[in-house]
Amino acid sequence: MVNLSRNFTFVTVKFADQQTIEDLEFGAIKNMLVKLCFGPTAINRVNNLTSLPSISEVDLSLSLVQEYVDIQKEETVFPRLEFTELTKELIFLRKPGSQLTLEGFIAILEASRTANALVKFIKTFEEEYPHLFGLIQNTYYSKEVIQPIEKVLDAKFQVKDDASPKLFDIRMDIRSIRQKINSNFDRVLKRLQGSGVLADTSESFVKGKRVLAVTASHKRSIPGGIIGSSNNGHVAYIEPKSNQPLHNELEQLIEDERLEIIRIFKALTKELSQHVELIETYQFLLPELDFIQAKGRLAQRMKGVKPHIEPKETVIDIIEAKHPLLFIANNEAEKPTFPQSVKMDKFNRMMVISGPNAGGKSITLKTVGLLQIMFQCGLLVPIDPRSKMGWFHTILTDIGDNQSIENELSTYSYRLQRMKYFLDVANKKTLLLLDEFGTGSDPELGGALAEVFFENLYNRKCFGVITTHYANIKLKASRLRNAVNASMLFDRESLAPMFELSVGQPGSSFTFEVAQTNGISVDLIEDAKKLLDVKRVEMDNLIAELQKEKSSITKLNDANIKSQRKADESQSYYEDLQDHVSQQIQKNQVLLEQNNKYISWGKKLEQLIKSMKGTKASKPYMDEVRKYLIIELSLIHISEPTRLLSI
Repeated sequence: MVNLSRNFTFVTVKFADQQTIEDLEFGAIKNMLVKLCFGPTAINRVNNLTSLPSISEVDLSLSLVQEYVDIQKEETVFPRLEFTELTKELIFLRKPGSQLTLEGFIAILEASRTANALVKFIKTFEEEYPHLFGLIQNTYYSKEVIQPIEKVLDAKFQVKDDASPKLFDIRMDIRSIRQKINSNFDRVLKRLQGSGVLADTSESFVKGKRVLAVTASHKRSIPGGIIGSSNNGHVAYIEPKSNQPLHNELEQLIEDERLEIIRIFKALTKELSQHVELIETYQFLLPELDFIQAKGRLAQRMKGVKPHIEPKETVIDIIEAKHPLLFIANNEAEKPTFPQSVKMDKFNRMMVISGPNAGGKSITLKTVGLLQIMFQCGLLVPIDPRSKMGWFHTILTDIGDNQSIENELSTYSYRLQRMKYFLDVANKKTLLLLDEFGTGSDPELGGALAEVFFENLYNRKCFGVITTHYANIKLKASRLRNAVNASMLFDRESLAPMFELSVGQPGSSFTFEVAQTNGISVDLIEDAKKLLDVKRVEMDNLIAELQKEKSSITKLNDANIKSQRKADESQSYYEDLQDHVSQQIQKNQVLLEQNNKYISWGKKLEQLIKSMKGTKASKPYMDEVRKYLIIELSLIHISEPTRLLSI
């Protein structure tokens, strides 16, 4: 049995600084999640959402959300989670002599009904959803909170007349007095109608009293008390004299009613305080499920799943991963989202992605970072469920043009300070996401410094996804044992990005090709090439050609894989069909042998019957029949032939 009957402990782990949160747009994920929460506790947990303290708690959190999503897939109606949290009510229940308000009783009643429905529902799925079942271990189906409240409140949450004998008597008296007041008023009104003393609207209500509307000039002629007048002073509102003592009596009864209700509420509060521990479980269970439901609804929106969790190994093996925000936006615009697959472990922990601008390098880098943060915060992520994810203590980014105006830092100065911080904190449990690595200064000098930074980070055994155009960084990655080059594929013929990550070789920036498609003349491009080292141009061309060839080979390989898969499926189908036919033949053979045996028995019996025609049954014939039956019975292994023959 899974024991989850406790609140999650949220420890503030500096696993991602504010800049990283902003770079990866995790705030946008939290904003969507807040809108899916119902109560303040769940909203507060989202606002303070950070990495869970351990991989085991990540596993637990993801399992709870996955089970909720699985329930929704089964089209099973999950009980509605609409409730008022009981924080204030629990304080009153723990304080002797206190009294809950009507709203407090209603909140407890609704919470108990909702909790009962959840407990009853989840218990039916104990084996299928053990983690959700674990949440209800300290909560149980009970009417002991509901029944006392229902004795006091009716279906419309009003205090019942028979909530106490005294209240019943008071309310009977109130009804009686009100009937007398109305009877007296109707008599006076009827007598005055047609007398010319009443205004156009002959009656009204003032201060809760039914009063006569009398023209101001006649107000002294009507016995009673003047308790108000119209805005223009033309109408006076008069309470008939006969009703004045009755209204005084009514006010006293209403006060008696109020005091009796207070007494009833105090008694009910005292009775409910005996069940405070059960009510406390409601305050745990309902906000917890509210939080889980919000995460589940977000997962449904972005097709999130729980990956395989690596409890000991630091690994990122995400298959068909989609950037959550881009995926949602594209779905709303009915546009496709190109998934990426990224695999990193201790043997390939630094990935250098190169290729042309607008090819998807930054999106791929951000996808890796955002999914890792979401995963460690207990959110399902839009990947293939075969994916594997591990644990990082720290996730840090350097993305975009972060220029500090307050500190008068240039982009390059800012990036240098950021890099210094990375070099101070990076270790084997750190994931770094560096976009346009080394840019912001002189390309040659900046590239040299970037190469030194890259090697130092590598030596700290951290994980990293780095995008760059620098050839020396690509070359360095190819020489380091646990680093790997990757590129975003680009169609050289159409010069259109393919938004597909290819691991194993660097990519060309296609600088001159892209320039040509944007209208730059061939002559200018050729002049630019002359300014470059011939070997540099040749290397870029070679990379582009290799990328093109790899793309073609990849397509052929994919086609071969599909063909092989179809062949394997066909072979498996025909093997299954062959087995089925063989089994059918064997069954038919057994059936044929049995039928032949029955036919043989029938023919022999027929011969005996024919031989006995026209003769009287005699002992020789009966002996012959008995002998035949004994032989046949012995062949089919009947151990008691004599008993059968005696029938």
